[in-house]
Amino acid sequence: MTTLSERVSQSAFDGSRLRVILLLDLQDGAQQRFLEAYEHLCSQVASVPGHISDQLCQSIENPSQWLITSEWESAPPFLEWVNSEDHVQMVRPLHSCVRDTRSLRFSVLRETPELPSLASDPAKFGRLQREPRIGDGIVRHALTFTVKPGSEDKVAEILSGYVSPPAYVDDSTRLLRTTLFMHGNLVVRAIEVQGDLVAALGHVARQPEVQAVEEAINPFLELPRDLHDPDSARVFFTRAALPAVHHVGYSGSPSEGGERHALYYAAREGCGMAVARLLARQDELAADDPTSPVMGSTVYQRDDIVVRQIDLRVPLEKDPVRALGISGTRKGPVLGRLVDTGGDGELSTDREIARFLARADMKLITDRPAPTS
Repeated sequence: MTTLSERVSQSAFDGSRLRVILLLDLQDGAQQRFLEAYEHLCSQVASVPGHISDQLCQSIENPSQWLITSEWESAPPFLEWVNSEDHVQMVRPLHSCVRDTRSLRFSVLRETPELPSLASDPAKFGRLQREPRIGDGIVRHALTFTVKPGSEDKVAEILSGYVSPPAYVDDSTRLLRTTLFMHGNLVVRAIEVQGDLVAALGHVARQPEVQAVEEAINPFLELPRDLHDPDSARVFFTRAALPAVHHVGYSGSPSEGGERHALYYAAREGCGMAVARLLARQDELAADDPTSPVMGSTVYQRDDIVVRQIDLRVPLEKDPVRALGISGTRKGPVLGRLVDTGGDGELSTDREIARFLARADMKLITDRPAPTS
């Protein structure tokens, strides 16, 4: 059996306090309009559950550069808000003021001195991250959108025919792998990047072959978009974002040697976060099991869209329970209460589990490591 190196993981579900940093480069002369839009936004964000505080800062070296920091009790309430339609509408007034933005999210690991309020009421102010996680230098992200029913085969044909863009983005960023899946009329594009995700996405978007594919599928989208219009493109990518909320694997593990699958968990209304949390907990428990067929897993979630990408040592159907992430007493029925099983019962029998696995398995359209040149 292959000896694995150290375990790597990321998670939005460890309960630790979250610090969000937003870097902004303002349009010339837009400072006053930006301040007015920010004050209005602050009054709305203050009432969002899980929000603690904000700070607005202006560079002393370049007054066009601004910084917004915010603190949240934990990552889930922030993700629920930032991926919502309410957020899309709240930040729209800022778009005309801003030339460029970059968002960074961090769990708080240490604090000196520790806030007295944190020690007295950790449930209200969140706790610190218990210990540092080991990373592998890879940023995982996904985009999702729906196409018009009846166009699925045509869209799959278009998406499978594009030429992979060059891997090299800049001296610190490389595009590692792009995988596309479909489930009915839902499209999911999973991306693995070493370095700066925003730079990699911009690099991909500028490639003529990618632009041609995006133009070709535009007529089939359920929600129209115009990627040539900055505001329309910004709104599309905000709505399409399907962030990785949990990942576990091993650095140096040969995941490319396994079978890559994505499973779509049709969460019941309002249950998406609970499904993602359940799967994350199950994958954490299974990660150190040397007999597990799962070499690595990533859970993507926004609202009630939950997709779990897994790399398997064996065919998917050989171990349905562990492939679905429902090992342990009553885990199948627990998941069955959170998702629409499509008539496959409570996920308490081998037959129900096998049928649900077949239903959840997404169609692989293309899986490509980026070319080296």
